[in-house]
Amino acid sequence: MSNNEKNDLTHWAGELGAALQQVGATLVTAESCTGGWIAQAMTAVPGSSAWFERGFVTYSDTSKQEMLGVSPSTLDAFGAVSEETVREMALGALRRSHAQVSVAVSGIAGPGGGAELKPVGTVCLAWAGLGRKTRSHTAHFAGDRTAVRRQAVVAALQGLLEFLK
Repeated sequence: MSNNEKNDLTHWAGELGAALQQVGATLVTAESCTGGWIAQAMTAVPGSSAWFERGFVTYSDTSKQEMLGVSPSTLDAFGAVSEETVREMALGALRRSHAQVSVAVSGIAGPGGGAELKPVGTVCLAWAGLGRKTRSHTAHFAGDRTAVRRQAVVAALQGLLEFLK
């Protein structure tokens, strides 16, 4: 696979759509730093209404709590950019939708907002599914704001493909 294919969102979204159809599942997204880009990539694929259920863009901590049921104590203890928070986001998206699989992402895309323990480029991702063990991962991406966000979308889609296996 070429580098262009590895970074092509349409390629990964199409692969994921086929995988979702194969297992008879629909997807819900819970996005913070990607601002709906995962949902946009999924719905750019013709026929995506067969396997994309809905997306939540929860940029603020308040929206994470109100729309996805993220616990204020989790946000206080670990912050919005943490595996604990994205796991709650992924599970909350499942509870508040009709989907069987979810992905959640929260991160620091930059150029500001980073800290020593969570520098710019830190992105936390989680994948959840009905009857499946929730998975999470923290990644560190390089580049400007757009590059970090794009890499987060690719990681989310690739992670979903792995999660469905």
